[in-house]
Amino acid sequence: MTEKTTAAKLAPVKGPASYFPSIEKKYGKPIAEWKALIRTRPDAKHMELVGWLKDEHGLGHGHANALVAHTLAEDKRK
Repeated sequence: MTEKTTAAKLAPVKGPASYFPSIEKKYGKPIAEWKALIRTRPDAKHMELVGWLKDEHGLGHGHANALVAHTLAEDKRK
C-alpha cells in the first residue's frame, strides 16, 4: 500500500457522505436503498426530493439534503 493510499483511507469523510453512517443507523436502511429511492423520481428537483424524503419517509432535513445532494452529484458525473 502506498503512502498516498494510506492517507486517503485515514482521511475523514467530508461533505454529504459524512452523514451516511448516522443515516443508516437512524433510519435502518443502507445508503444504496435511499439512493435507489431518490432515483425513482428523476424529474424532481433537489428541494422537491428533500421535502419528499422528509414528508414521506421521516428523514430530517440535513439527512435528506445530504442524500439528495450526493445522489444528484453522482448521477451528474455519469
